[in-house]
Amino acid sequence: MFLFFFIIIATVTFLLLEIFINRKIRLLFQLVQNYKISSTDFKFNMNEDILSKSEVEILKLAKRNSSELVKLKSEEKFRREFIGNLAHELKTPIFSIQGYILTLLEGGLEDPSINKRFLQRALKGAERMNKIIIDLDMISRFESDRINMEIENNNIVEICQDIFESLELKAKENKITLRFAENYSNEILVSCDKDKIGQVMQNLVINAIKYSDPDTELVVRFTDIERNILIEIEDNGPGIAEKHISRLFERFYRVDKSRARNEGGTGLGLSIVKHIIEAHGHTVQVRSTEGKGSNFFFTLTKI
Repeated sequence: MFLFFFIIIATVTFLLLEIFINRKIRLLFQLVQNYKISSTDFKFNMNEDILSKSEVEILKLAKRNSSELVKLKSEEKFRREFIGNLAHELKTPIFSIQGYILTLLEGGLEDPSINKRFLQRALKGAERMNKIIIDLDMISRFESDRINMEIENNNIVEICQDIFESLELKAKENKITLRFAENYSNEILVSCDKDKIGQVMQNLVINAIKYSDPDTELVVRFTDIERNILIEIEDNGPGIAEKHISRLFERFYRVDKSRARNEGGTGLGLSIVKHIIEAHGHTVQVRSTEGKGSNFFFTLTKI
């Protein structure tokens, strides 16, 4: 008799435990489903294999959360690098300004042989800081879609010719020859913001002049490709290692840090180029081989 009651009690307990576990599993499954879809679209079939389906959904959720965690870690790393690079870029002109002003305050101001020269150097440091801030503000406005674009029909040959003329002296100082790939006697009309595409060309040409070896050429080429005009800026400099290519257009990323800073750049030129071209609905890319030069190229819509 005792054994009979024990079996009944054990059976009832097992059934109640099974019901309890199933309810918890169903609740868990419902929570997972609610996480994925809105309550208005929610459908729940009580006859489904709840345990197997819950396991699949939980694994999917864990995988998605894992990928999101990797993304967040990547963004955090980028944020730390950006802040560190910004601090480094600002530190140099700030220290130089402090040094010049301190020298002037300690008696240099009364010395006509150094006072004006040191003030001019301090001013140059302040101008460099201001340039960094202006460039960062431009990038920020592009990223938040707060930039004003004046898209019109413009002659890309004329835009590039103006840039060549403005940088002719700098190119000569570096023994770099600027030229077009051929004689573009006819207009090549594209749809663009003239000033901003001029800035793109200026940044790319200056960048090529900085990094090219003396007694080499910088060539600009235009190619008609269906609905677009391909613009290429090609140099015969030392080229860029493959490991740097994917990061070239990041803010403050430099291939040769010491050389670029000595040239006085902000480290934001290529990032600005990227944002301007993307704002025109196109992309900028680069091909480069160490020892054989680099080729930066982008397209604009043809008129």
